[in-house]
Amino acid sequence: MIRFAEFLLSYSLRVAILGLPLYSCSKATDTDVVVAPKGSTIVIAPAVEPKIASTMGFFLDNWQAKSFVAPSFTEVSIPTTAANTVTIDVSDIITKIPNQIFGHNANTWMGTFVDQASFMTDITNLKPNVIRWPAGSGSNGYFWNTNPVQDPNNKSRQTPPVQYMKDWGIPDKYMDKDGKLFDAWFGYGQTTDNWRASLSNYYDMLQKSNNKGVITVNYSFARYGMSKNPVATAAHLAADWVRYDKGRTEYWEIGNENYGDWEAGYRIDVSKNQDGQPEFLTGGLYAKHFKVFADSMRKAAAEVGAKIKIGAVTQESQTQSWQTNTTKTWNSTMIPELNNKADYYVVHNYITPYDQNSTASVIMNGALTIPAQMMNFVSNEITNNGAELKPIAFSEWNMWAKDSKQQVSNISGLFAVAVQGEAIKNKYGLAARWDLLNGWDGGNDHGLFSDGGSADDPRWNPRPSFYYMYYFQKCLGDRMVSSVMGGPQTTMTSYASTYSSGQMNVTVINPSPNPQTIEVKTKNFNIGNRFYWYSLTGSNDNGEFSRKVLINGSGPKGAAGGPSEYATIKAMSASTANGIKVTVPAWGSVFVMIDKK
Repeated sequence: MIRFAEFLLSYSLRVAILGLPLYSCSKATDTDVVVAPKGSTIVIAPAVEPKIASTMGFFLDNWQAKSFVAPSFTEVSIPTTAANTVTIDVSDIITKIPNQIFGHNANTWMGTFVDQASFMTDITNLKPNVIRWPAGSGSNGYFWNTNPVQDPNNKSRQTPPVQYMKDWGIPDKYMDKDGKLFDAWFGYGQTTDNWRASLSNYYDMLQKSNNKGVITVNYSFARYGMSKNPVATAAHLAADWVRYDKGRTEYWEIGNENYGDWEAGYRIDVSKNQDGQPEFLTGGLYAKHFKVFADSMRKAAAEVGAKIKIGAVTQESQTQSWQTNTTKTWNSTMIPELNNKADYYVVHNYITPYDQNSTASVIMNGALTIPAQMMNFVSNEITNNGAELKPIAFSEWNMWAKDSKQQVSNISGLFAVAVQGEAIKNKYGLAARWDLLNGWDGGNDHGLFSDGGSADDPRWNPRPSFYYMYYFQKCLGDRMVSSVMGGPQTTMTSYASTYSSGQMNVTVINPSPNPQTIEVKTKNFNIGNRFYWYSLTGSNDNGEFSRKVLINGSGPKGAAGGPSEYATIKAMSASTANGIKVTVPAWGSVFVMIDKK
């Protein structure tokens, strides 16, 4: 038998030869590491930084290391036993975490918003890092450099100035998917109305809240425009925006969901078109136009010394028999024609079954499965059509679930954490929730903030999703690492991370109606003396879909939302001497941070 001194010497030599670090610790928590006799040295397997995934690419260029700062805390007792476990291997790095994964969407009908003090405080605290503009489908009728004028023939309608409609070929009618003409709608970058935002409001909001933009340019104008060369006219409009932007915005998208028959430009009045375009849009035609836009925009960026990336609209899931031929053939005709000229691909998904009154279980199952399915589908579509796999931006997400106030509920917050966690795990470069403020519609409201449409929920009051996303990002490190759930409650999900300063974090989601106890076990980690956590859950109103969120027991003063003092609530904390055990509340989540030795 080898003597311990000889063992230690030989092991130290092997460590030196292999370039492995030696760590001293008194608590062995990994059954897989080499363990020396009691009181001696153990070796923690070194973490190996994985290669940056092609689907993340340049979205990690501005990745930032995070250092853990222990929060103020209240000492609490922990469970004596735990039925479930989560085992975290800090040496098994999944990916660095992109700053852009926490993004949101703004829209033009939010009001001027930059002058709303509570909103500006909250959006600064939330720090989405990127905020998309000017809207979703609304971007396909948006003219960034125009102001509205009163339509002389319709006193309730505003249109672009007459000279723009004449010189640029802006129509006064769009054609719908059934071939019917209807009054065209527009968005205006230079509006001075108090009920909708201007482009300056948007830029001011970004600057004051320390966020960056994602801009979606009006592609559909290339289709419904009536000038002699509507593609060049629309591309020039986009390029002039790049010049005006002067490098403030790096990420640009050309169009929004243009494969869909709900978008302006899907079908056009060919009698008004002057460059021989077909009545119905195809992916291949979009790709040809995309290259014209991209050339003009890149030239403009070079003129002002800006660095930009340009994304192409991509159909995100397996098509169904009822969908249009445009949708069915979008990827197969677009991707080859693009010839790798897009910098990234853009996908959207509203995850839950369309137009259904979905249960909480259905909602959470979608959040935990659809992002992976979509990544697999889109990646295969790209490579199977002969293209290079490039970064993928999930720039619009939320749920279709409706009629039980699902969208404004505590479950929407739990759903949001799951979508963001799955977006990181499945290696998207960017993810952006739809949207910051919308319309009440009996609770079928995607807005992160209340629009005031419900009498018991004042305008700009944050909804539960705000608080879940705030704490998820606040407690998250800068690298996602592997975590495995164990025990009888297999529906729980975890997302683990490490800080560059050495500490670790785990977020555990409990998508069930019963609280669950868990114990955190670690591999390749030298546990410190203390751990901290925040616990978020709903209240007892509105069944599964509480409109409130309680943070460490503190809730809102009113009927909806969360505690106004969310940014200063003390963490709960305990010593690690008796293990790391916490209770995950029903339909809730815990955000745990563990110190290092």
